[in-house]
Amino acid sequence: MRWTVALLLPLLAMPAALADADQDQDQDRARAAVEQGRALPLRTILDRAAARFPGQLLEAELEEEHGRLVYEIKLLMDGGRVVKLHYDARTGDLLAVKERGTEKDRRP
Repeated sequence: MRWTVALLLPLLAMPAALADADQDQDQDRARAAVEQGRALPLRTILDRAAARFPGQLLEAELEEEHGRLVYEIKLLMDGGRVVKLHYDARTGDLLAVKERGTEKDRRP
């Protein structure tokens, strides 16, 4: 029984370690994009989002969509609505606003 537990513990920890490694790679890629001028700093994008969409930040990701770097920002708004904002990472332009659970996907 002890051997089973000893063998399973490292296996249980592996998904968390892999997720941490992925997160570190994502942060490194985002930092490199900012340093190379391919993306604005996340703080700049968050400030722009807060000015138009006051809410609580749930998640922020830098993704590549159709060959373009895009910041995806998820906010919790009053009334429990979740709004997803897509910003062009290089220019800071708002590309799309999507409200979860509604049909109100709209372009800015």
